[in-house]
Parts: sequence; structure tokens; C-alpha cells
Amino acid sequence: MAIRPEVLELLVCPVPECRARLELRDDRLVCTACGRRYRIEQSWPVLIPEEAELPEAAQNQS
Repeated sequence: MAIRPEVLELLVCPVPECRARLELRDDRLVCTACGRRYRIEQSWPVLIPEEAELPEAAQNQS
């Protein structure tokens, strides 16, 4: 499930208002600004904002 480091440094959050850097944490890519968590399937990041896990603070506001 590893994403190569040279690919990881190119990835940013796909949310237009954000576009911050993503970090690999456990089995997810996590946005360093908005906190959305993107899953990885078969070594491919699923960078679809509607399918991302929201940070806990945002989930509690819903």
C-alpha cells in the first residue's frame, strides 16, 4: 500500500479552497490544513472530496 515518496510530495488536497499538502498517516492521506482523510485502495489514493473522512471536529458539528 506504499505510495512512493516522489509521488507523495506532488499530492495536494483536491478541495479547491484548500490545496494543502497531504501526509501519509497510517493507511490514509491526511490534509495538513483541512484535516480530510483520503483512503488508499490497492496503492492508489482516492482523492474524491465527497468520499473523504472529515476531521472529528467537523463531524461533531453536523
